Amino acid sequence: MNWTLVIGDKRLSSWSLRAWLALRLSGASFQEQRVWLGRPDSAAALRAHSPTGKVPVLQTEDGPVWDSLAIGEYLAERFPERDLWPRDRATRALARACCAEMHSGFVALRSHLPMDLQRDAPPDSLPDEVQADIHRIVELWQYCRDRSAGNGDFLLGDPGLIDAFFAPVAARFRSYRIDLPAAAQAYVNTLYQWPAFQAWRQDALEETQP
Repeated sequence: MNWTLVIGDKRLSSWSLRAWLALRLSGASFQEQRVWLGRPDSAAALRAHSPTGKVPVLQTEDGPVWDSLAIGEYLAERFPERDLWPRDRATRALARACCAEMHSGFVALRSHLPMDLQRDAPPDSLPDEVQADIHRIVELWQYCRDRSAGNGDFLLGDPGLIDAFFAPVAARFRSYRIDLPAAAQAYVNTLYQWPAFQAWRQDALEETQP
């Protein structure tokens, strides 16, 4: 196995973070290929690696796999013993629904509070649509924690793809100093204590574009 994960800046690329955490969950061996974003040559550099011109993309012996959700599904199939999705059918369906909602929704949150792991300051304002996204995410997290009946500190017990998908949201909440209910704040703290997330964050804190 000689896989390469093409990612963007660790400080900024939330989609790359999701795929990277999924790979860490799978236990697969892989190398990183970083493409710096926001530069005049970024588009050409991305096209050299990715059919969509976007990150992340996982280069495998089966060919490129792009999009963070597709990468997660690919890894879950390749490494079923790692339980990236919950084993229980109903809980697995819930995890997939949550990841799909995160993958396709929360546009206001993404637009107004872009991930920046080097940031530590509140926003100037929080528009109503951002507040609505935050409320929905907190509601979703609480629903998952209620379903897991307190088993483990992650959303559905042990860390899985659902946590990889919400890690960038937790990063936004911390970076922008968003006030959260106690249970939601406890989950953010859990993610910040996750060794895989800590490794990415440390790289992001030290990252500077050449």
